[in-house]
Amino acid sequence: MRWVEARLWGSRGLAATVMTGVLLFLFVVPFWLAIGTILANSDQTLRWVAAVASIQFPTPPTWLGEIPIIGARAVRAWQRLEETGGREALQQARPYAGTITQWFIGAVGDFGMVLLQFLLTVVVAAIMYARGERAAAALVRFGKRFAGARGQQAVLLAGQAIRGVALGVVITAFIQAAIGSTALLVAGVPYAPILCAIMFMLSIAQLGPGLVLVPAVFWMFANGGTASATFLLVCSVIAIAADNVLRPLLIRKGVDLPLLLILVGVVGGLIAFGLIGIFLGPTGRAVGYTLLVAWVAEADDASDVTPASARLKSRGGQAE
Repeated sequence: MRWVEARLWGSRGLAATVMTGVLLFLFVVPFWLAIGTILANSDQTLRWVAAVASIQFPTPPTWLGEIPIIGARAVRAWQRLEETGGREALQQARPYAGTITQWFIGAVGDFGMVLLQFLLTVVVAAIMYARGERAAAALVRFGKRFAGARGQQAVLLAGQAIRGVALGVVITAFIQAAIGSTALLVAGVPYAPILCAIMFMLSIAQLGPGLVLVPAVFWMFANGGTASATFLLVCSVIAIAADNVLRPLLIRKGVDLPLLLILVGVVGGLIAFGLIGIFLGPTGRAVGYTLLVAWVAEADDASDVTPASARLKSRGGQAE
């Protein structure tokens, strides 16, 4: 917002208006489309999940064996998966996949209420854009008045944790979903809009795009063209691997948070608060974890300093 303000002649009101529009376009509209698509096609989604055991593993593509060094091993692994465990795993996963899908659709809840929550989020964000510095300064003063230097540090650490979650969770999910959705549309996978919406929500929920892209790749190799299937495979690898690169890099711009902490926060928030809990859960976990680590580190620093001061006093007494 400050970057935009500097390029709009220093006008805070104009910058806040532009940023609110951008937030509405990049945040509310994608969720609105994704949730609406999933709920409108919930019956079709459940039928797809129920039919997961009927998926047939295709034969390995010819080019896979021509890859230097790892080609022959990749082909053997593909064949072993097809012959020994792939279908059994799909059959065992079938009831659980249906239950999880039904739970997720139920957790999304009423579409109108979810949209209202996000619109209220944008309204609050617009107020923060306009008066953010005042609010931040007031929180810092409150923390300092409440607990001195420790309270002021707690407020600053909480802000860093929130920034880390916003960058690591949301932006990573957007990038993964964008790569995967582009691949599905270009490759010509049937029902691509529904799959894109599901993939976007799974990425936000930290389950990743692989739950959509991997079956789509197998389907393309079995029923589509080799070129399209290969393109989808390459893009799928990039989308899935981006999680391991982008999330740690972006989260560390705020604070260093464990991935398990984020995942637990997302799942717990979704269970407790519905879809808005996807953001509330990891943020609360991140703030609590950051403050706890800082509090423990403060005790460790004190224990390291105290013996040293005691030794200095002891030496001084002997010298006297």
